Amino acid sequence: MALRAVKRRRIHEDIVAQIRRHVVDGRLQPGDRLPSERVLSVRFRVSRPSVREAIRTLESMGLVQILSGDGTYVASNLDVVLSAWRSATPQKKDALRDAFEARKIIEPEIAALAASRATGSEISRMEAVLVRQARQVASGHTGMESDTAFHSLLARSTKNQLLLKLNESIVDGLRETRERSLHAPGRPARSLAGHRTILDAIRARNPGRARRAMLRHLQEIQRNIVRVRPARTRRAAGAGGVRTKQAA
Repeated sequence: MALRAVKRRRIHEDIVAQIRRHVVDGRLQPGDRLPSERVLSVRFRVSRPSVREAIRTLESMGLVQILSGDGTYVASNLDVVLSAWRSATPQKKDALRDAFEARKIIEPEIAALAASRATGSEISRMEAVLVRQARQVASGHTGMESDTAFHSLLARSTKNQLLLKLNESIVDGLRETRERSLHAPGRPARSLAGHRTILDAIRARNPGRARRAMLRHLQEIQRNIVRVRPARTRRAAGAGGVRTKQAA
């Protein structure tokens, strides 16, 4: 059994972890100013060089911006916003609502662009993914990985890197919720049928049809998730009144 020596955790790494957690939890918002090095060193009970090293690490991670002569601020960039949203999604009802509002704006347009821009080889890969999903569903599985792969291939076929990044962040943040939804009776087969309808429109090079098919697909997913969440929450409460992450 190959083992490696355990490395001692350095002070600045703990500072980084705490500040990052505050950003992800929303207690520190993009644009918020961090306390000064002196104040942080007092609060953390560490030396100022340790605080300085932590701030530099946070800056290299893109989580903060250091403005000379002004101070250190939580970065106002897309990665910070998406990181905070992904962390909140399984627990917060508002985060789930935000996710589906965003998906219903973004993904129908992705499907429409795919109908115009997808190459023949990209469409062939989508077809192969749906064949794999059909086998998984027929054997009693959810087909979750193929489901995710199909949506990813659609986004890639737009040739728009920003749309790809937004789509992957949202879909990844909903992974736990989507997987739970796919365990509902008949849901994997309906998801596959929705994907086939979308792909038919893309093959036909019909952006309008692809857009409508994706919107219907997302609306069905949302309705299913709304049905699944309360039932699981009630069961968790009945088991002892403690709401768990799984029931969220």
